[in-house]
Amino acid sequence: MTDWTAGYVADIGYTYGYYTELNPLRARMAFLNNGLACPNFTTACELGFGQGLSANIHAAASNAQWFGTDFNPAQAGFAQELAVASGASVKLFDEAFADFCARPDLPEFDCIGLHGIWSWISDANRAVIVDFIRRKLRVGGVLYISYNTLPGWAAFAPMRHLMTEHAEVLGSEGRGIISRIDGALDFAEKFLATNPAFLRANPLVGERLQQMKAHNRHYLAHEYFNRDWHPMHFATMAQWLEPAKLQYACSANYLDHVDALNLSAEQQAFLAEVLDAMYRESVRDFMVNQQFRKDYWVKGARKLSPLEQAETMRAQRVVLTAYRPDILLKVKGALGEVSLKEDIYAPILDLMADHQLRSLGQLEVALRPKGLNFQQIAQACMILIGAGHVAPVQSKQDTAAAGKTSKTINAHLQDKARGSNDMSFLASPVTGGGVAVARFQQLFLKAAQLGMRTPAEWANHCWGVLAAQGQRIMKDGKALETPEENIAELTTQAQAFLDKQMPMLRALGVA
Repeated sequence: MTDWTAGYVADIGYTYGYYTELNPLRARMAFLNNGLACPNFTTACELGFGQGLSANIHAAASNAQWFGTDFNPAQAGFAQELAVASGASVKLFDEAFADFCARPDLPEFDCIGLHGIWSWISDANRAVIVDFIRRKLRVGGVLYISYNTLPGWAAFAPMRHLMTEHAEVLGSEGRGIISRIDGALDFAEKFLATNPAFLRANPLVGERLQQMKAHNRHYLAHEYFNRDWHPMHFATMAQWLEPAKLQYACSANYLDHVDALNLSAEQQAFLAEVLDAMYRESVRDFMVNQQFRKDYWVKGARKLSPLEQAETMRAQRVVLTAYRPDILLKVKGALGEVSLKEDIYAPILDLMADHQLRSLGQLEVALRPKGLNFQQIAQACMILIGAGHVAPVQSKQDTAAAGKTSKTINAHLQDKARGSNDMSFLASPVTGGGVAVARFQQLFLKAAQLGMRTPAEWANHCWGVLAAQGQRIMKDGKALETPEENIAELTTQAQAFLDKQMPMLRALGVA
């Protein structure tokens, strides 16, 4: 019998995650920051889309046609359900990479994305994907790819091997993957308690194990317990992609673009003397002990002139996606937590607090009396996007075109939220991607759309949904007992939603 799983965990579904780096719009500003031309995205593809939340949100919230595959039929079935519900231009399949990549009916793509796939598949599948990119990524097209990286995984890799061996050798097949994972974690903890020489040589292994124990078991199954698990050096990735004529463009992690957040002055000076750009990336990975890379590659990098870069950057619009009073002027890079300069960031955030869409050029004009120049504003926006407080905005035409499909997929997701908190994102036709909206907040939003106007009404609507399923609110680790207690807590949350999130969701075309 053919093993259709190819060693990949298939008896447990992947989490319903949304990954903003797969939004092609994010690539544009990252490219601009590095002085590179970025294509207009009309066709896109996601390989290994999991539950398909990202692919469907990006299809519904943009004007691009999306394709994708995931070999797990249960996941593909859910993704196809979302596609039908949204009415967006998206075609999703449940085919293995070899079958999908050989389809004769696929167009050329402006963007191909793989998140959390490359490190967990076989060399044979990697070869299929590289050949697909070679044939189907347009000249000038962008590849987004993320993968586990060396040297960051070097210390923990032997421990991961020990745990997967435990799950396969000592774990009972009939117990299911979650029980086998719990057994492997328990064994690993008891093993480290004996203070083996391996732990003394790699003291951070114990901390990593504790972090694993706190994770969702569905995530752990796919992250650690597949047959194939291959962290690799950046240079090895470059060798894999060379036949597809790809060049490294930049990191998809915006915070990586700011050296001061990640490298000491001494490290920056040392790197500046490494003249080869690709080798410099390898050296940088050792400096920050990189564990996971999120990268953009391009088929034919084209440099913009300084004038083109400045004009295009100034035209890029952005929007605040957080509640201004809650934003702390701190970000976390490889060096740890870094405080942002209040005289630069406070004026920018104060101006954007009304959630109006503004270009960087408009910010420059408005903030000139505050003594801020364009370079400061551009770097600040990169950092604020990386921190999740700001998002790039797509064109007015694309926003208008995506309005209907965003609305329909959001209605479907809100309907799902009545019975589950699995999906905590909705589609924004303004950003072309997803925005975090938790379960109760989705129910409040639905109540408002049904004509209920006050937080008290929203709370009662939400409680009706929960009570019908025998569910109660958890507060401080305890379930609230009476309807009055539950409604009071929901009313408090609904008022906070009205004050903090509703203005932002209106600006993003979600509310």
